[in-house]
Amino acid sequence: MQQELIKKKREIIDAFLKRGILVSSDFLKDVGSHDGISRIFDTLNSKQIEDAVLESSLGILIEQAEKQAKTQEGGQENHVKVITSYKDEPKKREPQDFIDYFNNRYKSIEKILKQHQELKNTLSINKIISKKEKENIAVIGMVGSKQVTKNGNLMFILEDPTGQTKIIVNKNKPTLFNEAKDVVLDEVIGVAGVNVGSVVFANNIIWPGTPTSRELKKSGEESYALFLSDLHVGSSKFLSEDFEKFLRWINGEMGSQQQKQIAQKVEYIFIAGDLVDGCGIYPEQDKELSIKDIYQQYGECAGLLEQIPKHIPLIICPGNHDALRISEPQHPLSKDFSKPMYGLNNAIMVSNPSYINIHSSSNFTGFDVLMYHGYSFDYFVAEVDSLRNQGGYDRADLIMKFLLKRRHLAPTHLSTLYIPDTKRDPLVIEKIPDFFLSGHIHKSVTANYRNTTLICGSCWQSKTAFQEKVGHNPEPSRVPIVNLQTREVKILKFGQ
Repeated sequence: MQQELIKKKREIIDAFLKRGILVSSDFLKDVGSHDGISRIFDTLNSKQIEDAVLESSLGILIEQAEKQAKTQEGGQENHVKVITSYKDEPKKREPQDFIDYFNNRYKSIEKILKQHQELKNTLSINKIISKKEKENIAVIGMVGSKQVTKNGNLMFILEDPTGQTKIIVNKNKPTLFNEAKDVVLDEVIGVAGVNVGSVVFANNIIWPGTPTSRELKKSGEESYALFLSDLHVGSSKFLSEDFEKFLRWINGEMGSQQQKQIAQKVEYIFIAGDLVDGCGIYPEQDKELSIKDIYQQYGECAGLLEQIPKHIPLIICPGNHDALRISEPQHPLSKDFSKPMYGLNNAIMVSNPSYINIHSSSNFTGFDVLMYHGYSFDYFVAEVDSLRNQGGYDRADLIMKFLLKRRHLAPTHLSTLYIPDTKRDPLVIEKIPDFFLSGHIHKSVTANYRNTTLICGSCWQSKTAFQEKVGHNPEPSRVPIVNLQTREVKILKFGQ
Protein backbone atom coordinates (compact mmCIF):
# COMPACT_ATOMS: atom_id res chain seq x y z
CA MET A 1 0.00 0.00 0.00
CA GLN A 2 2.78 2.44 0.92
CA GLN A 3 4.72 1.69 -2.27
CA GLU A 4 1.59 2.26 -4.35
CA LEU A 5 1.06 5.61 -2.58
CA ILE A 6 4.63 6.72 -3.34
CA LYS A 7 4.21 5.64 -6.97
CA LYS A 8 1.02 7.69 -7.36
CA LYS A 9 2.71 10.74 -5.80
CA ARG A 10 5.50 10.51 -8.34
CA GLU A 11 3.01 10.16 -11.18
CA ILE A 12 1.15 13.28 -9.96
CA ILE A 13 4.39 15.26 -9.82
CA ASP A 14 5.24 14.09 -13.36
CA ALA A 15 1.79 15.09 -14.58
CA PHE A 16 2.27 18.59 -13.18
CA LEU A 17 5.76 18.86 -14.70
CA LYS A 18 4.40 17.97 -18.14
CA ARG A 19 2.17 21.04 -17.82
CA GLY A 20 5.10 23.21 -16.79
CA ILE A 21 4.17 23.38 -13.10
CA LEU A 22 6.81 22.66 -10.47
CA VAL A 23 5.34 21.04 -7.33
CA SER A 24 6.99 21.51 -3.93
CA SER A 25 7.69 18.54 -1.66
CA ASP A 26 5.04 19.78 0.78
CA PHE A 27 2.31 19.86 -1.82
CA LEU A 28 1.01 16.32 -1.35
CA LYS A 29 1.50 16.09 2.41
CA ASP A 30 -1.69 18.02 3.07
CA VAL A 31 -3.86 15.39 1.40
CA GLY A 32 -3.23 12.90 4.16
CA SER A 33 -4.83 9.79 2.66
CA HIS A 34 -4.49 7.29 -0.15
CA ASP A 35 -8.04 8.22 -1.23
CA GLY A 36 -7.11 11.88 -1.51
CA ILE A 37 -4.06 11.08 -3.65
CA SER A 38 -6.20 8.92 -5.91
CA ARG A 39 -8.75 11.66 -6.41
CA ILE A 40 -6.08 14.19 -7.38
CA PHE A 41 -4.56 11.64 -9.75
CA ASP A 42 -7.93 11.02 -11.41
CA THR A 43 -8.49 14.78 -11.69
CA LEU A 44 -5.13 15.34 -13.35
CA ASN A 45 -5.84 12.63 -15.89
CA SER A 46 -9.25 14.08 -16.77
CA LYS A 47 -9.42 15.68 -20.20
CA GLN A 48 -12.04 18.09 -18.93
CA ILE A 49 -9.79 19.86 -16.44
CA GLU A 50 -8.28 23.06 -17.83
CA ASP A 51 -4.64 24.01 -17.26
CA ALA A 52 -5.82 27.13 -15.46
CA VAL A 53 -7.65 24.96 -12.94
CA LEU A 54 -4.51 22.89 -12.37
CA GLU A 55 -2.66 26.03 -11.36
CA SER A 56 -5.28 26.88 -8.74
CA SER A 57 -5.37 25.72 -5.16
CA LEU A 58 -5.21 22.12 -3.95
CA GLY A 59 -8.70 22.60 -2.53
CA ILE A 60 -10.16 23.23 -5.95
CA LEU A 61 -8.42 20.13 -7.33
CA ILE A 62 -10.07 18.05 -4.63
CA GLU A 63 -13.40 19.76 -5.37
CA GLN A 64 -13.15 18.92 -9.06
CA ALA A 65 -12.21 15.33 -8.20
CA GLU A 66 -15.20 14.98 -5.91
CA LYS A 67 -17.50 16.25 -8.66
CA GLN A 68 -16.07 13.65 -11.02
CA ALA A 69 -16.60 10.92 -8.43
CA LYS A 70 -20.17 12.13 -8.01
CA THR A 71 -20.75 11.92 -11.76
CA GLN A 72 -19.46 8.35 -11.85
CA GLU A 73 -21.97 7.50 -9.15
CA GLY A 74 -24.83 8.77 -11.33
CA GLY A 75 -24.90 12.42 -10.32
CA GLN A 76 -24.43 15.42 -12.59
CA GLU A 77 -21.16 16.72 -13.91
CA ASN A 78 -20.90 20.50 -13.68
CA HIS A 79 -18.89 21.98 -16.48
CA VAL A 80 -19.02 24.42 -19.35
CA LYS A 81 -18.74 23.66 -23.05
CA VAL A 82 -18.28 26.54 -25.44
CA ILE A 83 -20.25 25.56 -28.55
CA THR A 84 -19.71 28.75 -30.56
CA SER A 85 -17.37 31.63 -29.83
CA TYR A 86 -16.45 33.76 -32.82
CA LYS A 87 -12.88 34.44 -33.84
CA ASP A 88 -11.78 35.56 -37.30
CA GLU A 89 -8.53 36.76 -38.76
CA PRO A 90 -8.24 40.45 -39.72
CA LYS A 91 -8.46 41.00 -43.46
CA LYS A 92 -9.45 43.54 -46.06
CA ARG A 93 -13.17 43.56 -46.83
CA GLU A 94 -14.50 43.69 -50.38
CA PRO A 95 -18.01 44.56 -51.69
CA GLN A 96 -18.49 40.87 -52.56
CA ASP A 97 -18.09 40.03 -48.84
CA PHE A 98 -21.35 41.86 -48.09
CA ILE A 99 -23.14 40.03 -50.91
CA ASP A 100 -21.88 36.68 -49.61
CA TYR A 101 -22.87 37.65 -46.07
CA PHE A 102 -26.51 38.33 -46.98
CA ASN A 103 -26.69 35.29 -49.24
CA ASN A 104 -25.48 33.14 -46.33
CA ARG A 105 -28.14 34.65 -44.08
CA TYR A 106 -30.82 33.97 -46.70
CA LYS A 107 -29.78 30.32 -47.09
CA SER A 108 -29.62 29.71 -43.31
CA ILE A 109 -33.08 31.11 -42.60
CA GLU A 110 -34.59 29.64 -45.79
CA LYS A 111 -33.61 26.21 -44.45
CA ILE A 112 -35.48 26.94 -41.20
CA LEU A 113 -38.55 28.32 -43.00
CA LYS A 114 -38.85 25.25 -45.21
CA GLN A 115 -39.58 23.19 -42.11
CA HIS A 116 -43.01 24.90 -42.01
CA GLN A 117 -45.76 22.92 -43.71
CA GLU A 118 -46.97 25.92 -45.75
CA LEU A 119 -43.50 26.47 -47.21
CA LYS A 120 -42.48 22.96 -48.18
CA ASN A 121 -43.31 23.58 -51.86
CA THR A 122 -42.10 27.12 -52.40
CA LEU A 123 -41.38 28.60 -55.80
CA SER A 124 -38.49 30.82 -56.73
CA ILE A 125 -39.48 34.39 -57.57
CA ASN A 126 -38.52 34.16 -61.26
CA LYS A 127 -41.00 31.27 -61.67
CA ILE A 128 -43.75 33.23 -59.96
CA ILE A 129 -43.24 36.21 -62.25
CA SER A 130 -43.45 33.99 -65.32
CA LYS A 131 -46.86 32.57 -64.35
CA LYS A 132 -49.73 34.13 -66.31
CA GLU A 133 -52.67 32.67 -64.41
CA LYS A 134 -53.74 33.26 -60.82
CA GLU A 135 -52.50 30.52 -58.51
CA ASN A 136 -51.98 29.83 -54.83
CA ILE A 137 -48.25 29.99 -54.25
CA ALA A 138 -45.66 30.14 -51.44
CA VAL A 139 -42.41 32.08 -51.61
CA ILE A 140 -39.44 32.81 -49.37
CA GLY A 141 -37.50 36.03 -49.66
CA MET A 142 -35.64 38.88 -47.99
CA VAL A 143 -37.56 42.12 -47.41
CA GLY A 144 -36.04 44.83 -49.60
CA SER A 145 -38.48 47.67 -48.93
CA LYS A 146 -41.73 48.40 -47.10
CA GLN A 147 -44.32 51.11 -47.65
CA VAL A 148 -48.01 52.00 -47.33
CA THR A 149 -49.82 52.32 -50.67
CA LYS A 150 -52.23 55.17 -51.52
CA ASN A 151 -55.10 52.75 -50.72
CA GLY A 152 -53.73 52.14 -47.22
CA ASN A 153 -52.42 48.64 -47.89
CA LEU A 154 -48.92 47.46 -47.01
CA MET A 155 -46.53 46.64 -49.83
CA PHE A 156 -43.17 44.86 -49.54
CA ILE A 157 -40.56 44.16 -52.13
CA LEU A 158 -39.45 40.57 -51.52
CA GLU A 159 -36.32 39.23 -53.20
CA ASP A 160 -34.50 35.94 -53.49
CA PRO A 161 -31.40 34.96 -55.55
CA THR A 162 -33.53 34.77 -58.73
CA GLY A 163 -35.39 38.09 -58.66
CA GLN A 164 -37.92 40.23 -56.78
CA THR A 165 -41.67 40.58 -56.49
CA LYS A 166 -44.23 42.80 -54.78
CA ILE A 167 -46.17 41.54 -51.76
CA ILE A 168 -49.49 43.24 -50.96
CA VAL A 169 -51.08 42.90 -47.51
CA ASN A 170 -54.66 44.13 -47.64
CA LYS A 171 -55.86 46.42 -44.86
CA ASN A 172 -59.18 44.51 -44.89
CA LYS A 173 -57.41 41.56 -43.29
CA PRO A 174 -56.84 43.25 -39.90
CA THR A 175 -55.05 40.37 -38.10
CA LEU A 176 -52.59 39.81 -40.93
CA PHE A 177 -52.24 43.56 -41.54
CA ASN A 178 -51.30 44.22 -37.89
CA GLU A 179 -48.78 41.39 -37.94
CA ALA A 180 -47.30 42.71 -41.18
CA LYS A 181 -46.68 46.10 -39.59
CA ASP A 182 -43.89 44.41 -37.59
CA VAL A 183 -42.04 43.24 -40.71
CA VAL A 184 -38.61 44.90 -40.79
CA LEU A 185 -36.19 45.41 -43.63
CA ASP A 186 -33.70 42.67 -44.52
CA GLU A 187 -35.43 39.94 -42.55
CA VAL A 188 -36.18 36.66 -44.32
CA ILE A 189 -39.84 35.63 -44.31
CA GLY A 190 -42.20 33.24 -46.04
CA VAL A 191 -45.41 34.39 -47.76
CA ALA A 192 -48.38 32.28 -48.79
CA GLY A 193 -50.87 33.92 -51.13
CA VAL A 194 -52.19 34.36 -54.64
CA ASN A 195 -50.01 35.65 -57.44
CA VAL A 196 -51.20 38.03 -60.15
CA GLY A 197 -48.29 38.51 -62.51
CA SER A 198 -45.41 40.03 -60.55
CA VAL A 199 -47.62 40.77 -57.51
CA VAL A 200 -48.47 38.38 -54.67
CA PHE A 201 -51.52 39.11 -52.51
CA ALA A 202 -50.65 37.68 -49.09
CA ASN A 203 -52.95 35.36 -47.16
CA ASN A 204 -50.31 34.58 -44.54
CA ILE A 205 -46.83 35.65 -43.47
CA ILE A 206 -44.61 32.95 -41.95
CA TRP A 207 -41.65 33.75 -39.74
CA PRO A 208 -38.91 31.20 -38.95
CA GLY A 209 -40.00 31.20 -35.28
CA THR A 210 -39.53 28.44 -32.74
CA PRO A 211 -41.55 25.20 -32.34
CA THR A 212 -44.34 25.21 -29.76
CA SER A 213 -43.59 21.62 -28.71
CA ARG A 214 -40.03 22.07 -27.39
CA GLU A 215 -39.14 20.27 -24.17
CA LEU A 216 -38.61 22.36 -21.04
CA LYS A 217 -35.35 20.82 -19.86
CA LYS A 218 -34.70 20.41 -16.14
CA SER A 219 -31.73 19.01 -14.28
CA GLY A 220 -31.97 16.20 -11.76
CA GLU A 221 -30.76 18.08 -8.71
CA GLU A 222 -31.02 21.55 -7.22
CA SER A 223 -28.34 23.91 -8.51
CA TYR A 224 -28.33 27.48 -9.71
CA ALA A 225 -27.06 29.70 -12.51
CA LEU A 226 -27.10 33.45 -12.10
CA PHE A 227 -26.86 36.20 -14.66
CA LEU A 228 -25.04 39.52 -14.43
CA SER A 229 -24.47 42.24 -16.99
CA ASP A 230 -23.40 45.86 -17.34
CA LEU A 231 -21.09 46.26 -14.36
CA HIS A 232 -19.66 49.53 -15.78
CA VAL A 233 -16.67 49.51 -13.45
CA GLY A 234 -14.84 52.84 -13.72
CA SER A 235 -18.00 54.92 -13.90
CA SER A 236 -18.58 57.46 -11.13
CA LYS A 237 -22.10 56.00 -11.10
CA PHE A 238 -20.82 52.47 -10.36
CA LEU A 239 -22.73 51.14 -7.33
CA SER A 240 -19.81 49.70 -5.40
CA GLU A 241 -21.74 49.23 -2.14
CA ASP A 242 -24.44 47.21 -3.89
CA PHE A 243 -21.86 45.04 -5.65
CA GLU A 244 -20.10 44.50 -2.33
CA LYS A 245 -23.39 43.17 -0.95
CA PHE A 246 -23.57 40.74 -3.88
CA LEU A 247 -20.02 39.56 -3.19
CA ARG A 248 -20.79 39.04 0.49
CA TRP A 249 -23.91 37.04 -0.42
CA ILE A 250 -22.20 34.80 -2.98
CA ASN A 251 -19.53 34.07 -0.36
CA GLY A 252 -22.18 33.05 2.18
CA GLU A 253 -21.58 36.06 4.45
CA MET A 254 -24.96 37.74 4.04
CA GLY A 255 -28.66 36.89 3.81
CA SER A 256 -31.10 34.53 5.47
CA GLN A 257 -30.26 30.87 5.97
CA GLN A 258 -32.23 29.95 2.87
CA GLN A 259 -30.44 32.63 0.81
CA LYS A 260 -27.07 31.39 2.03
CA GLN A 261 -27.99 27.83 1.04
CA ILE A 262 -28.87 29.06 -2.45
CA ALA A 263 -25.53 30.88 -2.68
CA GLN A 264 -23.74 27.63 -1.88
CA LYS A 265 -25.51 25.94 -4.78
CA VAL A 266 -24.62 28.53 -7.43
CA GLU A 267 -22.58 26.68 -10.04
CA TYR A 268 -22.48 29.11 -12.99
CA ILE A 269 -22.26 32.87 -13.36
CA PHE A 270 -22.83 34.53 -16.74
CA ILE A 271 -21.77 38.15 -17.38
CA ALA A 272 -23.30 39.59 -20.55
CA GLY A 273 -20.99 42.46 -21.43
CA ASP A 274 -20.09 46.03 -20.46
CA LEU A 275 -17.79 44.95 -17.67
CA VAL A 276 -16.25 48.43 -17.63
CA ASP A 277 -17.59 51.85 -18.57
CA GLY A 278 -14.87 52.36 -21.17
CA CYS A 279 -13.53 55.65 -22.51
CA GLY A 280 -15.04 57.89 -25.20
CA ILE A 281 -18.16 55.78 -25.62
CA TYR A 282 -20.53 58.77 -25.64
CA PRO A 283 -20.05 62.57 -25.61
CA GLU A 284 -18.49 64.00 -22.45
CA GLN A 285 -18.30 60.57 -20.82
CA ASP A 286 -15.06 61.58 -19.09
CA LYS A 287 -17.09 63.81 -16.74
CA GLU A 288 -18.79 60.68 -15.38
CA LEU A 289 -15.70 58.50 -14.92
CA SER A 290 -14.04 57.76 -11.59
CA ILE A 291 -11.31 55.77 -13.40
CA LYS A 292 -10.25 57.35 -16.70
CA ASP A 293 -7.68 54.73 -17.71
CA ILE A 294 -9.07 51.65 -19.50
CA TYR A 295 -6.32 49.37 -18.15
CA GLN A 296 -7.12 50.44 -14.60
CA GLN A 297 -10.83 49.90 -15.19
CA TYR A 298 -10.21 46.26 -16.12
CA GLY A 299 -7.80 45.88 -13.21
CA GLU A 300 -10.47 47.10 -10.81
CA CYS A 301 -13.09 44.83 -12.42
CA ALA A 302 -10.82 41.79 -12.13
CA GLY A 303 -10.20 42.63 -8.48
CA LEU A 304 -13.95 42.54 -7.82
CA LEU A 305 -14.64 39.33 -9.75
CA GLU A 306 -11.68 37.65 -8.06
CA GLN A 307 -13.69 37.74 -4.83
CA ILE A 308 -16.28 35.36 -6.28
CA PRO A 309 -15.64 31.77 -5.09
CA LYS A 310 -13.10 30.15 -7.40
CA HIS A 311 -15.13 26.98 -8.02
CA ILE A 312 -17.82 28.96 -9.87
CA PRO A 313 -17.01 29.44 -13.57
CA LEU A 314 -17.51 32.97 -14.89
CA ILE A 315 -18.69 32.93 -18.51
CA ILE A 316 -17.96 36.42 -19.85
CA CYS A 317 -18.80 38.08 -23.17
CA PRO A 318 -18.09 41.72 -24.13
CA GLY A 319 -20.48 44.60 -24.78
CA ASN A 320 -20.37 47.93 -26.58
CA HIS A 321 -18.59 49.68 -23.67
CA ASP A 322 -15.74 47.17 -23.61
CA ALA A 323 -12.37 47.91 -25.22
CA LEU A 324 -12.58 46.16 -28.58
CA ARG A 325 -14.37 46.59 -31.89
CA ILE A 326 -18.02 47.51 -31.59
CA SER A 327 -18.94 45.62 -34.78
CA GLU A 328 -20.61 42.28 -34.16
CA PRO A 329 -19.73 39.56 -33.67
CA GLN A 330 -17.34 40.95 -31.09
CA HIS A 331 -14.32 38.83 -30.25
CA PRO A 332 -13.73 37.78 -26.63
CA LEU A 333 -12.30 40.53 -24.41
CA SER A 334 -8.98 41.85 -25.68
CA LYS A 335 -5.93 40.52 -23.83
CA ASP A 336 -4.14 43.75 -24.69
CA PHE A 337 -6.56 45.89 -22.68
CA SER A 338 -8.02 43.43 -20.19
CA LYS A 339 -5.03 41.31 -19.17
CA PRO A 340 -6.07 41.19 -15.46
CA MET A 341 -9.33 39.53 -16.51
CA TYR A 342 -7.38 36.67 -18.04
CA GLY A 343 -5.67 36.19 -14.70
CA LEU A 344 -8.96 34.91 -13.25
CA ASN A 345 -8.59 31.13 -13.25
CA ASN A 346 -12.34 30.56 -13.31
CA ALA A 347 -13.07 32.99 -16.19
CA ILE A 348 -14.18 31.65 -19.57
CA MET A 349 -14.00 34.36 -22.24
CA VAL A 350 -16.42 34.09 -25.16
CA SER A 351 -17.53 36.30 -28.05
CA ASN A 352 -20.66 38.42 -28.36
CA PRO A 353 -22.81 36.60 -29.36
CA SER A 354 -21.83 33.11 -28.26
CA TYR A 355 -23.41 29.75 -27.54
CA ILE A 356 -22.55 27.78 -24.38
CA ASN A 357 -23.69 24.44 -22.97
CA ILE A 358 -23.72 23.95 -19.19
CA HIS A 359 -24.50 21.20 -16.72
CA SER A 360 -24.29 18.23 -19.07
CA SER A 361 -23.53 14.75 -17.83
CA SER A 362 -23.54 11.18 -19.10
CA ASN A 363 -27.34 11.07 -18.77
CA PHE A 364 -28.28 14.72 -19.41
CA THR A 365 -27.61 16.86 -22.49
CA GLY A 366 -27.30 20.03 -20.42
CA PHE A 367 -28.66 23.52 -21.10
CA ASP A 368 -27.83 25.61 -24.15
CA VAL A 369 -27.33 29.30 -23.41
CA LEU A 370 -27.30 32.01 -26.08
CA MET A 371 -25.43 35.11 -24.86
CA TYR A 372 -25.95 38.41 -26.66
CA HIS A 373 -25.23 41.80 -25.12
CA GLY A 374 -28.14 43.44 -26.94
CA TYR A 375 -26.77 46.38 -28.92
CA SER A 376 -29.42 45.94 -31.65
CA PHE A 377 -32.22 46.48 -29.09
CA ASP A 378 -31.95 50.28 -29.46
CA TYR A 379 -32.80 50.14 -33.16
CA PHE A 380 -35.86 47.95 -32.82
CA VAL A 381 -37.29 49.91 -29.88
CA ALA A 382 -37.05 53.01 -32.06
CA GLU A 383 -38.31 51.50 -35.33
CA VAL A 384 -40.98 48.90 -34.41
CA ASP A 385 -44.21 50.51 -33.23
CA SER A 386 -45.50 47.43 -31.39
CA LEU A 387 -42.33 47.18 -29.28
CA ARG A 388 -42.25 50.88 -28.49
CA ASN A 389 -45.98 51.03 -27.63
CA GLN A 390 -45.81 47.99 -25.32
CA GLY A 391 -43.06 49.35 -23.11
CA GLY A 392 -39.95 49.82 -25.23
CA TYR A 393 -36.82 49.68 -23.09
CA ASP A 394 -38.86 48.42 -20.13
CA ARG A 395 -39.80 45.20 -21.99
CA ALA A 396 -36.61 43.48 -23.03
CA ASP A 397 -38.54 40.21 -23.09
CA LEU A 398 -40.67 41.45 -26.01
CA ILE A 399 -37.56 42.50 -27.93
CA MET A 400 -36.00 39.08 -27.35
CA LYS A 401 -39.20 37.32 -28.50
CA PHE A 402 -39.18 39.56 -31.59
CA LEU A 403 -35.63 38.44 -32.45
CA LEU A 404 -36.27 34.76 -31.70
CA LYS A 405 -39.30 34.88 -34.01
CA ARG A 406 -36.99 36.09 -36.79
CA ARG A 407 -34.16 33.75 -35.76
CA HIS A 408 -31.69 36.63 -36.05
CA LEU A 409 -30.13 38.97 -33.47
CA ALA A 410 -30.03 42.01 -35.76
CA PRO A 411 -32.05 41.33 -38.91
CA THR A 412 -32.05 44.89 -40.31
CA HIS A 413 -28.97 46.36 -42.00
CA LEU A 414 -27.35 48.81 -39.53
CA SER A 415 -29.56 47.75 -36.60
CA THR A 416 -26.09 46.95 -35.32
CA LEU A 417 -22.63 47.43 -36.80
CA TYR A 418 -21.41 44.13 -38.19
CA ILE A 419 -18.52 42.40 -39.88
CA PRO A 420 -19.57 40.62 -43.12
CA ASP A 421 -18.52 37.00 -42.73
CA THR A 422 -18.23 35.27 -46.11
CA LYS A 423 -18.91 31.76 -44.75
CA ARG A 424 -21.93 32.27 -42.48
CA ASP A 425 -23.94 34.94 -40.70
CA PRO A 426 -22.93 34.55 -37.03
CA LEU A 427 -25.99 36.53 -35.90
CA VAL A 428 -28.44 33.92 -37.20
CA ILE A 429 -30.02 31.95 -34.33
CA GLU A 430 -29.55 28.55 -35.94
CA LYS A 431 -30.14 26.54 -32.77
CA ILE A 432 -32.93 27.37 -30.33
CA PRO A 433 -31.45 27.92 -26.85
CA ASP A 434 -32.80 26.86 -23.48
CA PHE A 435 -31.72 30.25 -22.11
CA PHE A 436 -31.44 33.49 -24.06
CA LEU A 437 -29.38 35.98 -22.05
CA SER A 438 -28.93 39.67 -22.81
CA GLY A 439 -28.17 42.99 -21.14
CA HIS A 440 -27.53 46.51 -22.45
CA ILE A 441 -30.77 48.22 -21.42
CA HIS A 442 -30.01 48.10 -17.66
CA LYS A 443 -33.36 46.70 -16.59
CA SER A 444 -33.79 43.10 -15.56
CA VAL A 445 -36.70 41.23 -17.11
CA THR A 446 -37.42 37.50 -17.31
CA ALA A 447 -40.01 35.54 -19.29
CA ASN A 448 -40.67 32.18 -20.90
CA TYR A 449 -41.20 31.93 -24.64
CA ARG A 450 -41.99 28.46 -25.96
CA ASN A 451 -39.80 26.89 -23.25
CA THR A 452 -36.88 29.23 -23.87
CA THR A 453 -36.14 31.21 -20.72
CA LEU A 454 -35.53 34.86 -21.61
CA ILE A 455 -33.32 36.78 -19.20
CA CYS A 456 -32.18 40.37 -19.49
CA GLY A 457 -29.59 41.25 -16.88
CA SER A 458 -29.72 44.33 -14.70
CA CYS A 459 -26.77 46.72 -14.19
CA TRP A 460 -24.52 48.08 -11.44
CA GLN A 461 -24.65 51.72 -12.46
CA SER A 462 -27.14 54.45 -11.53
CA LYS A 463 -28.77 56.51 -14.31
CA THR A 464 -26.39 58.61 -16.40
CA ALA A 465 -27.20 61.83 -18.25
CA PHE A 466 -26.95 59.94 -21.54
CA GLN A 467 -29.44 57.29 -20.40
CA GLU A 468 -31.82 60.04 -19.34
CA LYS A 469 -31.55 61.50 -22.86
CA VAL A 470 -32.25 58.24 -24.73
CA GLY A 471 -35.05 57.08 -22.45
CA HIS A 472 -33.43 54.25 -20.47
CA ASN A 473 -35.05 53.53 -17.10
CA PRO A 474 -32.43 51.44 -15.27
CA GLU A 475 -33.23 49.26 -12.27
CA PRO A 476 -29.73 48.51 -10.97
CA SER A 477 -28.37 45.87 -8.61
CA ARG A 478 -30.79 43.09 -9.58
CA VAL A 479 -29.55 39.54 -10.15
CA PRO A 480 -31.70 36.99 -12.01
CA ILE A 481 -31.04 33.49 -10.68
CA VAL A 482 -32.39 30.21 -12.08
CA ASN A 483 -33.01 26.96 -10.25
CA LEU A 484 -31.85 24.45 -12.88
CA GLN A 485 -33.94 21.71 -11.30
CA THR A 486 -37.27 23.58 -11.57
CA ARG A 487 -36.39 26.33 -14.13
CA GLU A 488 -37.90 28.83 -11.71
CA VAL A 489 -36.39 32.31 -12.05
CA LYS A 490 -36.10 34.78 -9.21
CA ILE A 491 -34.58 38.25 -9.14
CA LEU A 492 -32.43 39.04 -6.11
CA LYS A 493 -32.18 42.69 -5.13
CA PHE A 494 -28.96 44.14 -3.70
CA GLY A 495 -29.95 47.79 -3.87
CA GLN A 496 -32.92 50.03 -3.22
